[in-house]
Amino acid sequence: MNQQHKVAVITGAGTGIGKATLELLRSEGAIVYNLDYKSPEADDPYFIACDVRKKEDIQDAIRIIHEKEKRIDYLFANAGVHLFASIEETSYEQLESIVATNILGVFYLLKSVLPIMREQQKGSIVLMGSDQCFIGKGSSAVYGMTKGAVGQLTKSTAIDYAPYNIRVNCICPGTIETPLLSRAVQQFMAKSGLGEAEVQTLLDKAQPLGRIGQPIEIARTVRFLLSDESSFTTGALVAVDGGYVCQ
Repeated sequence: MNQQHKVAVITGAGTGIGKATLELLRSEGAIVYNLDYKSPEADDPYFIACDVRKKEDIQDAIRIIHEKEKRIDYLFANAGVHLFASIEETSYEQLESIVATNILGVFYLLKSVLPIMREQQKGSIVLMGSDQCFIGKGSSAVYGMTKGAVGQLTKSTAIDYAPYNIRVNCICPGTIETPLLSRAVQQFMAKSGLGEAEVQTLLDKAQPLGRIGQPIEIARTVRFLLSDESSFTTGALVAVDGGYVCQ
């Protein structure tokens, strides 16, 4: 797919799905900015240090990009954090941190980018959801709450900005081999007493396709949703989960 001259912004593109999407879009010619709190190992002129919990960081980063590129075609609000815990096991500090990243960070991004896209009269946005936009899971009270909110934010924003030719969709991955999953597995192992091999078997068997997913498999769907190939798709919550939520 030709992405020449497209300007994309991805949050949290240093690892996992964000990194796979960044690499895919760049391989097709797009200019892709990575907004992340962690500096990349190699020098990247398109990296901007940014903590999505801080609206000032986001405002500054988007201003810098717009002043340099004069446009923003794509936004992938990918940055997020996970917590494996029930309500009683969740501290107030954890609650505030997860809400700040998974909900407020997305809102701040939209607040900064939508005026630019409205002025352009065109843009495409993908928000990072989860299979928990559709279903509930145990020990996932706060994380599931934030992803449900992102799903609803997708729908409302898609309706509000359709008149400006701005599309907004939500990618809803299932169990994907990322650092986020690795941390969740460690938390589950500590709580359940199971070994890593046992947990991996449980995860694989839970998916109708018999395995967990890879970041590139999500990145390809994000690329489709961002591009003009999906020009009649907006307000959609798209499951990419090996069939998990259709059971």
